[in-house]
Amino acid sequence: MTPWTPPPYADPTTFTEHDITLDAAALPVPGTLSLPNSEHRVGVVLLTGGGPFDRDETSGPNKPMKDLAWGLATRSIAVLRFDKPTANRPEAMAEPGYTMTAEYVPHGIAAVRALADHVDQVFLVGHSMGGKIAPKIAAEEPLAAGLVIMAGDTQPMHHACVRVVRYLADAGDVPPETVEVFQRQAAVVDSPDLSVDTPSTDLPLGAPASFWLDQRTYDPVATAAKLDLPILVLQGGRDYQVTVADDLPAWRDGLPDATITVLDADNHLFFAGTGPSTMADYRTPGHLDPDAVSAIADWLP
Repeated sequence: MTPWTPPPYADPTTFTEHDITLDAAALPVPGTLSLPNSEHRVGVVLLTGGGPFDRDETSGPNKPMKDLAWGLATRSIAVLRFDKPTANRPEAMAEPGYTMTAEYVPHGIAAVRALADHVDQVFLVGHSMGGKIAPKIAAEEPLAAGLVIMAGDTQPMHHACVRVVRYLADAGDVPPETVEVFQRQAAVVDSPDLSVDTPSTDLPLGAPASFWLDQRTYDPVATAAKLDLPILVLQGGRDYQVTVADDLPAWRDGLPDATITVLDADNHLFFAGTGPSTMADYRTPGHLDPDAVSAIADWLP
């Protein structure tokens, strides 16, 4: 596998990194604090996407959240990123009782409080599911000064699963019969009979019923709309997972005061390219689009 190398816009001589531990919900996780050598008054906590991701959101040869952390730190913005409790433990995401809320919120709050010791203002920057849950963390932690939502999904996740699998089947990346499987599983999530006792084998992605019940009760747009905070929404134009057509309209309609920026060339990882995005994008070495780094850095106070 091609080793990760720093993106051209990152200068590691301009900041220092320190290992930290976030202890929340009796589950300590390791993290990294990037502190600029220059004066820094603003910091961001990075929230990775759905899946057993480490602090860098390592995906094949790519580390998009490390790209972002180094790019922002180079621009005098402090950054704290951390491993999710399920990092490198995909089996934990199938355990009974697992929920998005439990995985993100306690450590997200702990991260905001830890970074607040080093800066005047702390912003949450969440990617994908991390962007979806960021409003909930901000609603529970008053130290959060604002949100950056990168490809945050608003379409019900089980419906999005069907749409994404259909896209991948049309592209030849998954067998066509997979679509029918996901349709059947999504119908179980929609059913009023869904309960904690519903077998995970009947549900999308093998996630337990507790996960899908938690998803059904959370509206990221409505939660964000209640916050009296500045919000930046970033969306990739080539993203087939969280899309301009299926997810962005809810942010536009629900957050009329938010700054919304579409980077037309970017896929779900905010890597720039041309043509339809496919699963091969995740196996191809690349770096976070410098325009995404600039959009965040220039928006922050």
